[in-house]
Amino acid sequence: MKLSVRGSVRHRATGAALAVLVLGGGVAGCSEDSGAKDKGADESSPKMTPAAAVAKAAKNTEDITSLSYRMRGTTPEEGRVQAEAQMRMKPDVAMSMKMTALDQGKDGTAEIRLVDKAMYIGGGAAAAKEMDGKSWIKFDLSALGDDAMGGSAPGAGAADKNPAQESTFLTGSKDVRKVGSEKIDGVETTHYQGTVTLDQFRKSLKDESKTTREQREKSLEQYEKMGVDELTMDMWVDGDDRTKQFRMKGDADKGKLDMVITFVDYNKPVKVTAPPAKDTMDLAEMMGDIES
Repeated sequence: MKLSVRGSVRHRATGAALAVLVLGGGVAGCSEDSGAKDKGADESSPKMTPAAAVAKAAKNTEDITSLSYRMRGTTPEEGRVQAEAQMRMKPDVAMSMKMTALDQGKDGTAEIRLVDKAMYIGGGAAAAKEMDGKSWIKFDLSALGDDAMGGSAPGAGAADKNPAQESTFLTGSKDVRKVGSEKIDGVETTHYQGTVTLDQFRKSLKDESKTTREQREKSLEQYEKMGVDELTMDMWVDGDDRTKQFRMKGDADKGKLDMVITFVDYNKPVKVTAPPAKDTMDLAEMMGDIES
């Protein structure tokens, strides 16, 4: 196989992984101590303030062990994107996502799986034409060391993140307000909205535990790298005080960020399997061939 072809495949695979990082990353990791704070209202009151209602929904992310969700919107570099995903946080981390970058034509579709500390990126028939019939590339995260799951591997930073907790950003807002009541996928929800700067959210973490603070500061770093200073957030909370949907909008260095995440299920069994070995090319082996 020609070096240029391998380089092209690697570039596209890495690009797909980074798209996943934008779609599902930049969010607070699953934590036993999420620690969203009530802002001065009694959570047991039937008429909580908007800030308290948002805080309660954020706190309810603590017991999530698995979820499935849809994403759609615009990212600064990928353009229009849409995806469906499911992930498990306990007892171990696993994820499966099918995504499409709508502005990238036939090269814009990919499937990503994380299982047994390895990330697999599938490009379908188009990838198979360039990889001796193999349609998946494998990133062995365990071989990259303990930091890989934290984000040193392409896209790995998205793999162990709980997107339900991204809505906790709204707890740092000073102007949370109730917009109204709406149905999302047939579910009655209350719609809240507010704006939050990254500095405001960072300051709101001062009373959190060290673990929670470090996790959420990593989330902030992802937005800082995109050049986002302020986010406009919408959050739809269902009757069980869980986030049913949220939207994040902001101006980044390379364009607009406008993403909507809709949660389909919480705490349902999630099973992710690795692609067949015969259909998989190991990135480490591919790079070894190139270097030789």
